[in-house]
Amino acid sequence: MLATRFQTLAGDARHIVGVAPAPHTRRDAWLAPAAIRARNAGGMSEFGDTVDRNDIDRFAAQSAAWWDPEGSFRPLHRINPARLDFIRRQLLASFGRDAKGLRPFEGLRLIDIGCGGGLVAEPMTRLGFAVTGIDADASAIEVAHAHAEASGLAIDYRTASIEEIAATGERFDVALALEIVEHVADRDAFFAALGALVGPSGAFIGATLNRTAQSFALAIVGAEYLLGWLPRGTHDWRRFVRPSEFVLGLRRQGLAATSLSGLNYDWRRAIWAESEDLSVNYMIAAVRR
Repeated sequence: MLATRFQTLAGDARHIVGVAPAPHTRRDAWLAPAAIRARNAGGMSEFGDTVDRNDIDRFAAQSAAWWDPEGSFRPLHRINPARLDFIRRQLLASFGRDAKGLRPFEGLRLIDIGCGGGLVAEPMTRLGFAVTGIDADASAIEVAHAHAEASGLAIDYRTASIEEIAATGERFDVALALEIVEHVADRDAFFAALGALVGPSGAFIGATLNRTAQSFALAIVGAEYLLGWLPRGTHDWRRFVRPSEFVLGLRRQGLAATSLSGLNYDWRRAIWAESEDLSVNYMIAAVRR
């Protein structure tokens, strides 16, 4: 019965998108301009306030471990190869770039929203993007900046929220929001700011957790309490986002979803891989039309 329910949720989401499933398989804190800071007095902007201060404090306490593959962010290190493959494949298709090129995305601007220590911003830079990484956690930006500098990479890291960047009027060819939407205080405000950031003919890639009984069992009870993959309290199941909600939130901002793919742990091979199962982790691609 439960399995049927999960399959129905996944099927409904794919029907909305209209595509086939993927194969199985700081140093210096950035400050907004004075006009923006004035408009944001009291923590609000024209886009609302997406930052959950308690969540920021929780992640800030772990910031030193961002680049430790066996530390607090171990799950992100393990999941990264599958995420990066999905991102690269979707964006090559969106922009018609040559898959054989070493830097196929030269000339395009990308913003990594909630970039943390830079685990995705750095490989995106190596693929040719001019990358801006933003995070409301100043300590994470400090770590990201130091690691990029040590790696010889020029990345525009800023301590800022998505609504602060949207209010500046900046536009990007690509926006990434990976494992962030389930942490924001105001999801509608997040989507509104996101819609303002993606430029004409731009693209978006997101990754998050579905709100299902299975995700509660695996992502919270299993990952946080039984296996210890994540610190307890990392996630609030009530903030998880169903694929249909994600698709609708994007559509309201003029972004059409083009692909949905599950991301599941293969216990036999001990790796994360794309899957047709959207019931726990999933990724979504969309374009401005």
